[in-house]
Amino acid sequence: MSIESQLKAQFAENRDIVQALLDDGSEPDAEYTIEHHFSSSNFERLEKAAVDAFKLGFEVNDAEEMELEDGSVIFCFDAVAYHKLEIPLLDKATEQLLQLAAKQKVDYDGWGTYFVGDEIDDEEDDEDDEQDDGFPH
Repeated sequence: MSIESQLKAQFAENRDIVQALLDDGSEPDAEYTIEHHFSSSNFERLEKAAVDAFKLGFEVNDAEEMELEDGSVIFCFDAVAYHKLEIPLLDKATEQLLQLAAKQKVDYDGWGTYFVGDEIDDEEDDEDDEQDDGFPH
């Protein structure tokens, strides 16, 4: 899939995720922790992507190793930002990060965040309420 096609699909998903959160009663003016997901079977490529994400101003967490159902291993990390659920900010970040992923030949797996509101008080519910792209992370 071309970068343009990926961007178009991601921009639509950005709107869907934000709308789902707001429809569920998440706070529209809160600051959110936005976790952009990256993965690759090549650790060195993933490491270069992490450095590039850091240079773009994202907080980068440590890479983790994950075994998939078929027994293969991938490495993954999140590039984290903190801001409101504003579509222009999300679109800009996803465009930058999709281009970074293409450059480093790693996968950009979308982003996720957590519901912010008065109703959620315990950590178990927080984990269940992450809005994400459907990929296991």
